[in-house]
Amino acid sequence: MRKLLTLTLILISSQFLAIKTAYSQTLLILGDSLSAGYNMPIEQSWPSLLPKQLSALGKPITVINGSISGDTTGNGLDRLPNLLEQHKPNYVLIELGANDGLRGFPPQKINANLEKIFAQIKANNAQPLLMQIQVPPNYGKRYSQAFGSLYPKLSEKHAIPLLPFFLEQVIVKPEWMMKDGLHPKPEAQPWIAEFMAKELQPYL
Repeated sequence: MRKLLTLTLILISSQFLAIKTAYSQTLLILGDSLSAGYNMPIEQSWPSLLPKQLSALGKPITVINGSISGDTTGNGLDRLPNLLEQHKPNYVLIELGANDGLRGFPPQKINANLEKIFAQIKANNAQPLLMQIQVPPNYGKRYSQAFGSLYPKLSEKHAIPLLPFFLEQVIVKPEWMMKDGLHPKPEAQPWIAEFMAKELQPYL
């Protein structure tokens, strides 16, 4: 009887440990206004809605939104060390580059910044995840192609998962976009959270 009780307690402890470990995982989102809840209460932004969607998919995880509107890859690189030290994430989703593209920064510079971001994340024993970013076609075919192609190349070179650009699915619905034509409205955020949860699930 005592052996059975001991075994039961061990099993319960093991299950508790497994649950605790699952919930102790942390995802840091390093992004710009597309993830920062631009012109809306932060609780309406898709990163704030993401934990519930991930839990529904069996991936309970703490989500830290380290996004700031207007950030470039260079800004993200500068802020990253403090974020890594403070939150010690297991995963970092990099949603950066749109502002670099809108300002016409050279693709080589964006590439170099992203590689430095990867290195910092890996040095802190975390897994980088990269989101594909695109710029509007009115920036010229040569620049748009050079910009867009650097993401899959980086993904392949560093064996980092590449996640699709959610804005491409949102921008085709005018009712989901703000008047500036660049940022999703609050009404689009639940869909983005569900979309991103499904895309992130295999890598968490």
